[in-house]
This record gives sequence, C-alpha cells and structure tokens, in this order.
Amino acid sequence: MEFAIIKGVATLKLNFLATTTVAALLWLFGNWARRMIPSLEKYCIPAPVIGGFVFAMLAWFLRSGNILVFQLDNLLQTPFQLIFFTAIGLAASLSLLMRGGKLFVLYLVVACWLIAILQNVIGVFVANLLGVHPVLGVMAGAVALEGGPGNAAAFGPMAEKLGVIGATTVGITAATYGILVSGFLGGPTARWLIERHKTPIATAEDLELNALKESLDKERDADSITTPNVVKMITLILVMMVIGAMGAAQVKAVTGFDLPHYVGGMFMAIIFRNVNDAVKLVRLSPKSVDLIGDVCLGLFLTLAMMSLRIWELANLALPLMIMLLAQTVFCVAFCIWPLFAMLGKNYDAAVMCAGMIGHNLGVAPNAVANMDAVCRRYGVVVTKAFIIVPLCGAVLVDIVAIPNIVWFINYFAK
Repeated sequence: MEFAIIKGVATLKLNFLATTTVAALLWLFGNWARRMIPSLEKYCIPAPVIGGFVFAMLAWFLRSGNILVFQLDNLLQTPFQLIFFTAIGLAASLSLLMRGGKLFVLYLVVACWLIAILQNVIGVFVANLLGVHPVLGVMAGAVALEGGPGNAAAFGPMAEKLGVIGATTVGITAATYGILVSGFLGGPTARWLIERHKTPIATAEDLELNALKESLDKERDADSITTPNVVKMITLILVMMVIGAMGAAQVKAVTGFDLPHYVGGMFMAIIFRNVNDAVKLVRLSPKSVDLIGDVCLGLFLTLAMMSLRIWELANLALPLMIMLLAQTVFCVAFCIWPLFAMLGKNYDAAVMCAGMIGHNLGVAPNAVANMDAVCRRYGVVVTKAFIIVPLCGAVLVDIVAIPNIVWFINYFAK
C-alpha cells in the first residue's frame, strides 16, 4: 500500500494483497447489510454486489471532488474468475437431460437457451437503433440479464479489450437492474396468468422429475466437505483450467476467434464431468465444488464491482435504460404468450413463468424467491418447478449461453 500525490490529487495505491483484503471486508459488509436491511435480502441482492458497489460509489465521489483516487491491483480477480467458471462446468451434467423428462428439456431449450440468443439479438438491434456500440447491447442483453453480475464482470473486460469502452460498467449496471426488476415482476406476472386464465390451483405429479430429485438428494446426502475432498476438487479444477487455457489459445491461433480462458476451462470441465458420469474416473464432491465456486465468485465479483468506473455511464444512461426496458418488455411478453402455453397453460406453468422472469432478468435466487412467493400466495407448492428452474437457469443454460455470448461479442466488436 502506497500513498502519493499524482497530478495534484492524492492517490492511494493498493497492491494485490491489500486490494483482495478490502474485497473480503466489503463482502462481509455486504452480508451484514443484507441482514440489517430486509429489502436487500427480499430482492436477492448479492452481498458482493452490495459491498463492491458501495466502494465504487465512494471512489466516484472522492474522484469527482479531486479528494482521493484509488489505484487497485486486481491481480487475483482472474484466477478467482477462472476457478468459478470451471466449477460451474463440473456441475453441468448432461445426464440430467436424460433423467429430467420432456418438460425439463422443453424449459431448458425454450426458456433458457432460446431466450439467451434472443436477448442478444434484441440487444444488438436496439443498440444499433440508438447509435451505440452493438456490443453494449450484448452486455445489456444475455451477458447481464441471463448471466447476472458474474458474467457481466467476466465478459466486460473481454469486450473492453476489443475496444468497447464502458462495457463492464454497462454490464454490471444492467445486471443490478435485472436483479431488482425481476423481483418485482415475477410474482405479479404469475398471478395475472392464473387469474386471467382461471387456472385451477393444483399441481400435477411428474414421476420422472420426482425420481430425479430423489437421485440428486441421495447423491448430496452421501457427499461431505472434507479436506481431502476439497483438495481433490481444487486439483481437478486447476487441471481443467490449464487444459482449457491451452485449448482457448489454440482456438485463437487457428481461427482468430477470441475465446476467453475461463470459457475454455468451463467447457473442459463440462466434457470431463460428462465423461466421468459414464466411466466413473473420479468420485466428485458436489458440495466441495459448490463451496470452492461460491468463495471464488464472491471475491471475483467484489473485486470487479470495486473497479467499476461509474463516471463512464454519463453518456450511456438513456440508451442503457431504453435497452433494458426493451429486454424487460420482451421477457414478460414471452412468458405471457408462447411460454405459458408451451408449459401447459396451468398453475404449474404460471409458477415456472415466475421463475423464468427471475433468472432471465436477474439471478437464480430471484427465480426461487419468485416461485416461493407464488406458491405461498396460493398454498400449493409446485415441486417440479423447484427442480427444473434452478437446474436449467443456473447451470445448464451456460452450455449454449456462453458460446452464444462469445460469438456475439467477437462478431460485433469488429
């Protein structure tokens, strides 16, 4: 840590260790704020977003008044990011598709994969109409809304490296908007569907999904977080990261296509997970993988939020709001018309539509919170919705969404 006067302004330089320490403290502050302010918990605002955003606002205020400028060293942000995305890959078991049944596959393809593509199409279209860089439309599309703050913080630097100024700030701002708005829209949309179509308040049993839930519960009950399990999973993740980085470098060398290393790591992990499901090379520990991924996501996201350059939004505020309103109208309209009918046009479908708005505008916890609110309101729990929506919207969606995002950014950054 070093203090200096640069161009007449006091500057505090934090090395990578000090920067990461501040990030950890801000993450703890975010957890405390969620406990103290019920609305933050209610609307599922992640603790790293809270802590990092408070720091970013403070840094903006001090910078604007020429009082103090922070210089941060985010050296550890990339390793945390790589570990998080690789951990996601280890959770993406395609065998779930085989065991989940038709409704599971339908929801994944239509409400997750198709929506991720359409969000980018809409984002690019509206951005072109407004005269802003089309990649900013992608950042305010599937990157931020389907992907959440984590994807926004990951793909923002990639877009900026390709010359798109303000991509990270736009992405994280859009993701924060989505988290807030999805909490307000999911429940009311489901209620409107139920009352508009006078659907009976009852749920249909799904034997395939019940069997899947029992299988997953059994696997997790047999798992435990121990030092050997954590070390084994960290080692596996590191190996996947290295191989994935090598693969990403080869893709760029052969095709010129900029494939981020964390995407390479994630897809190597997906390949390994599904080969391992078939031949049982390694006994995986899902709880350990979740723990490692959660810790790295928290630190990575807080570091990214701390580095937000909020002043870059000055000229983008109006176009960004128009792009986000277009995405919001599309998401709700898609639920009300094609999706509700495709999912069965019943109470179960309405609950799943609330979840779809939750994760396609916000994050997976928003989806669960929305569905829980609807089920509490009507007194009937739709068990299948709590199996399908989180698995599809938080894990399996990335199998298509990530390559889709990478392609859009590379193509429109030219």
